[in-house]
Amino acid sequence: MERTQDLRVGGYKPMMSPKQLMEELPMSAKANQTVVAGRDAIQKILGKEDARLLVVVGPCSIHDESAAFEYAGRLAELADKVKETQLVVMRVYFEKPRTTVGWKGLINDPLLDGSCDIRTGLRKARRLLLKTTEIGLPTATEFLESVTPQYIADLVCWAAIGARTTESQIHREMASGLSMPVGFKNGTDGNMATAINALIAARAPQSFLGIDHDGRTCIVQTVGNPFGHIVLRGGKRPNYDRISVEEARLDLITKDLPDSIVVDCSHANSRKKHQGQAIVWKHILEQRLSGTDSLIGMMLESNLSEGNQKFSSDPSQLTYGVSVTDECISWETTESLLLSTHERILETGFKAAV
Repeated sequence: MERTQDLRVGGYKPMMSPKQLMEELPMSAKANQTVVAGRDAIQKILGKEDARLLVVVGPCSIHDESAAFEYAGRLAELADKVKETQLVVMRVYFEKPRTTVGWKGLINDPLLDGSCDIRTGLRKARRLLLKTTEIGLPTATEFLESVTPQYIADLVCWAAIGARTTESQIHREMASGLSMPVGFKNGTDGNMATAINALIAARAPQSFLGIDHDGRTCIVQTVGNPFGHIVLRGGKRPNYDRISVEEARLDLITKDLPDSIVVDCSHANSRKKHQGQAIVWKHILEQRLSGTDSLIGMMLESNLSEGNQKFSSDPSQLTYGVSVTDECISWETTESLLLSTHERILETGFKAAV
């Protein structure tokens, strides 16, 4: 008989199970404390029991462990300074969706050379999440496919489903079983209905094919995730203005969904220019201070140095602390935005529950 299977598969490489990786790099008591406290605080902000701003900030994508560790250390100190007004969560993004082709992130290609050593990538990712949570800094990441969470999700406090995948049934099912709050971005065209439908689906129990902690294929049965929310990231036009925010709020209320909204200051809202992020941030802060309590948080793409650089498969050719994907604001701009926001909020007289 003529062969009909795997005609375009070059081979299979065995993987360690999630359980094996978690035993190799176990969660420490300090990391556990950070994750539990971080998730609880984010949930309280979403429920408007905590008036602080949720601030998800960090590199567009992690490609250099040393730079990421340095950034995390700085951010932990800054987070402590503004903890009365802002809950700071570090972006620790390892998976990058590609419109066509390109580097898919640290998990898929940790050596940046096309070798796609995913086993090493998962080890690097888990190690970085461990070190970040061990210094008391909550973590955020985007889950791009349904297997990765089994290896690292225990160390994640907030998750994103991106604009390209919010419409995906697989991602909605996965989100319904994730143990942390999940932000759904509106579609790349700015469509809000996609994200709202995703929220509804993720709040419901789901059944789908996945793997368990031993790496066995199984039917995953979820109970639904009540902590899904919208992330406005712009589309054909920015959507951080007052009218867009109010339209999003009314759309949520119409569907009997909580009107908790996070705004992404980068991507289409800043037209992917790092200079635009501070403008978006300040607009959202003014709306929040004027009484728009549906705006519960903001996202920033930030790195040690501003801008971005062309990706190179030779790490020695890359400039330290500069993004290889989207443009980021500098550490100095990040620090200035968070500290000035802290002062502005305190001037209004409100004190958030910490």
